[in-house]
Amino acid sequence: MRLTTRSEYALLALAFLARQTPDTYVPVETIAEHQGIPPKFLEQILLTLKRSQVLISQKGQHGGYRLAKKPELITLAEVVRLLDGPLAPSESVSKYFYRATPIQKEEKLVTVLAEIRDRILEIMEKTTVADIC
Repeated sequence: MRLTTRSEYALLALAFLARQTPDTYVPVETIAEHQGIPPKFLEQILLTLKRSQVLISQKGQHGGYRLAKKPELITLAEVVRLLDGPLAPSESVSKYFYRATPIQKEEKLVTVLAEIRDRILEIMEKTTVADIC
């Protein structure tokens, strides 16, 4: 598993929003400036998070984005899956995005990759946005 820039920026934005006063909407430009993220790219990421009900947005002069739920309820696994898909090192050992791949010919290799997946999941599913703030 390797995080893409999309996931990294999403996690940075969520950490920033988690530190704000609850129910405060923060403009994209403010998040982008504080976290060093290109604003147009960030807007696309935030829209994905909004569609997945991780964020809520408000238009207007005091608009922007805020968390849709408490940071303790947003896991790193949830965010990365939304933006990058499977957390498993191969789709043939993915719990949620399974697809047959050539490595299935080697049972021991599949076993090792499944163990790697399980360790990654263990950490990412129990780590929340609140934990990284």
